Amino acid sequence: MAAGDEYTAGEVLRGLARQLNFLNEDNKSKRKKSLQEIKKETVDKGLPSEVLQEVFSALLKPLIKCMSDSNDACREAAVELITCFIRCAPKPEEPLPYLMPCLAQRLGDKEIVEPSEELRLAAVEMLTLTVEVCGKHLAPYLTDMINILQRTIVDPFPDVRRESCKCTVKFANSIPEHFHMQAESLIRPLMQTIAHQRYKVRVAVIEATGEVIQHSSGKNVDDVLSHMAQRLFDDSPQVRKAVTAVVGGWLLRMRDRYSYFNKLIPLLLSNISDDIPEIRLLAADLWRQVGEQWEKENEEDIKDKMDFLLSSPPFYPAGVERPGLGCRELVVRNLTSLVPAISNDVTDWLVATRVRASQLLSVLLLHAEDHCTQYLQPLLATVYKACTDSEKDVVNNCLSAAKLLGMFVPPSVFLKLLLDHVTSPYSSSHPWCPLMVLAWVLDGCPQPLLKPHLEQIASTLAQPDVCQEYQQVVYLDQLLACVDILLRQCESDCGSVSLQLLQVLVSVQSLSTDAPLNEKALDSIHCLCKVQGLDSVTDIYRQHMAQLLDWLSASVNTWSCCSLPRLQLHVIVVQSGPVIGEFLHQLMPLLQTCLQPDREPEMRLSTFTMLAKLLVDAGNTLDSQGRFCDEAEKFLCDVLLPNLVWRAGRTAGAIRTSALSCLLALLHGGAITPDLLLSLEEKLRPTLLSSLEEHSQMSRLFACRSLSTVLRLIGNRLHCEAFNKIYPELLKRLDDSSEEVRAAALQALGQWLSNLSKDYDPEFMVSHLQLLFQQLLLHLDDHEASVQENVFEILKKAVQVHPALLKKEVETVRGVQRSPVYCDQLLQLIGSQPTDTIDLRDQNHLLHKTGDLHLEGTVS
Repeated sequence: MAAGDEYTAGEVLRGLARQLNFLNEDNKSKRKKSLQEIKKETVDKGLPSEVLQEVFSALLKPLIKCMSDSNDACREAAVELITCFIRCAPKPEEPLPYLMPCLAQRLGDKEIVEPSEELRLAAVEMLTLTVEVCGKHLAPYLTDMINILQRTIVDPFPDVRRESCKCTVKFANSIPEHFHMQAESLIRPLMQTIAHQRYKVRVAVIEATGEVIQHSSGKNVDDVLSHMAQRLFDDSPQVRKAVTAVVGGWLLRMRDRYSYFNKLIPLLLSNISDDIPEIRLLAADLWRQVGEQWEKENEEDIKDKMDFLLSSPPFYPAGVERPGLGCRELVVRNLTSLVPAISNDVTDWLVATRVRASQLLSVLLLHAEDHCTQYLQPLLATVYKACTDSEKDVVNNCLSAAKLLGMFVPPSVFLKLLLDHVTSPYSSSHPWCPLMVLAWVLDGCPQPLLKPHLEQIASTLAQPDVCQEYQQVVYLDQLLACVDILLRQCESDCGSVSLQLLQVLVSVQSLSTDAPLNEKALDSIHCLCKVQGLDSVTDIYRQHMAQLLDWLSASVNTWSCCSLPRLQLHVIVVQSGPVIGEFLHQLMPLLQTCLQPDREPEMRLSTFTMLAKLLVDAGNTLDSQGRFCDEAEKFLCDVLLPNLVWRAGRTAGAIRTSALSCLLALLHGGAITPDLLLSLEEKLRPTLLSSLEEHSQMSRLFACRSLSTVLRLIGNRLHCEAFNKIYPELLKRLDDSSEEVRAAALQALGQWLSNLSKDYDPEFMVSHLQLLFQQLLLHLDDHEASVQENVFEILKKAVQVHPALLKKEVETVRGVQRSPVYCDQLLQLIGSQPTDTIDLRDQNHLLHKTGDLHLEGTVS
């Protein structure tokens, strides 16, 4: 140094002598002002660097002493002045022997020595500056630095923590050859701070942790991994980005990274699915670099694969970029540890962990490709667990992974496991899980590979213990999903398994009470028709009706009210419409078997109800081909009439009611011809007449309506004896407790009068008519106006039968009725009729037989 410079430095120090003396004053204001003057005369004047260095060396001890001043302002001024000297001095390392012990005492003690948060921050900032400008000269002070950082990283003031992490990063990079010896001692304070509430502090801690691990022996990686993994779920994107950058740096540059690939790869790959595009791109770029670096480092080991396995598999997912060979190899070689880890995290109690694990599963499968075959069993178990998760994202992510399994694993392999799981579910509480997974795996399987196994899949789905065992809506929905996937994937090829698929769809509708699900099943039947080129649902039932009825008939002898085949029969006959009329030769024996009087009552009740619906519209169902008449006699005699025989008990009464409803539907639906009905009248009439006395109101009502229909169809062809046995029973029903039954009885009596033929001699049967007229006139004065009107309409018909007898009976009762209005109208109507002379003088016109008067004369 030149003499002039020495003189100048000396001059500066002489000029500062008075200010240095003031530093020892008791007055804090003077001490502070003195420090400010020193700064003004040194740093602020822009002295030459050599002069400044000499002045700094001379002033260092007094300034360091001021760092322990009792006054905050004085300490602050001292720290500020020392910081300025360090920044400007050409040899800032010279004061280190004095400065570092002071900082260690102020910041590195177990107890907080510096009470002011702002001063601690300023001191740490000064330390960071010292690290920046001194670099390797800090090696002798490694212990002091570590002690300071251990305390300041957990300082109560967040800004001090953040600055300490920044200082840690710079210090680790300044003396890496020494730092590694004590780097591990910083792990604990860093991990204590990594979950700080301020995201900027968390970012700083993550970056510092990255450098500490990078420059350490690597023994503490396991201590930080769990903490770093938790930061993957941080709400702050900056924090997740920092984790991505740090983990990527470890995978690229950490000395012992090969030992930790299985633990670090999941952390980086998890962020490939992050919500923030910037983080996804960073993670993907770092992962690509990791793969490329690994390829270069292991070029000899994977040379064959690099030459021959660069093209994508033939059925790779569309729109997805295939990872590089190095990335794929890294995943494949670590699957043994990655798969169990994901399986564990998928059931974690934290939702965020389960979501991340489920996302990672798909990423790993895209890398593993066909290598995931050897891990299929644990992978399926993992997906099964995820399917029961309450979080929708977890379920969807794992099902997407299942689709990839279908893409990469040969069908012969995954079907062996999956179909076994479908027939024997893993969990009794969630039996639908294997079906759900099967649907997605099939969706991912390429159609050319799936086609040879179509028969095996459809046959399994149609097994009774698969499609007929469970009634849960979710189970049936997944069963339906499997069928829909097959129809969409294989289309026209499904024609070979059309019967099995139809059986499954019929079973779903039979078991389900959920209307939307039944609609979906019907839509699937339409789709099954479409892929086979059929026009309607009836066409597919025509194609398979014979096999379906044989399928049901095989178990008909064991049916009960709870038997699924009974419900399946209902679905088939209702949906097949007119087609069922083509297969009566198979259907009727089946119905006869399950409707025998010794079979379970509840089953017969439901079957009769189904038959009634079919018979009402017989022309579009059972009689669509006009062939039901061939079966009608046997059906009536062997099925209906045996079930109408009276038996004690309410259940037996309910069966008779349902059988009568079926009989009424048969008569109304036109499925039985009048000729056949006439031939069976003698068998049918006694049963119907006895049914008029049933305890059940509905039975009496159905019996009245059935008699009315019989009279309408064949009444004018009945012989007189049969005819005369009907009306007395109907007359009894005019006193029925049910107004509806009374109305039906009146309608039947009206039909009875309308059907009087020329063979019915009114004079010969005068006693029957007299009884009929008397009973009707009795009810002409009924308390119900509707009954009076109906009776009046019937008696108007009687005017044409025997006006003289009716007139006589009307005149007899007119005076005793509450209102003679209807009687007067009848007498007026009779009087307006043309009179015919009836010869009553014929010698043969009166005969008495069995107490009844019969007229054998002729009406002239």
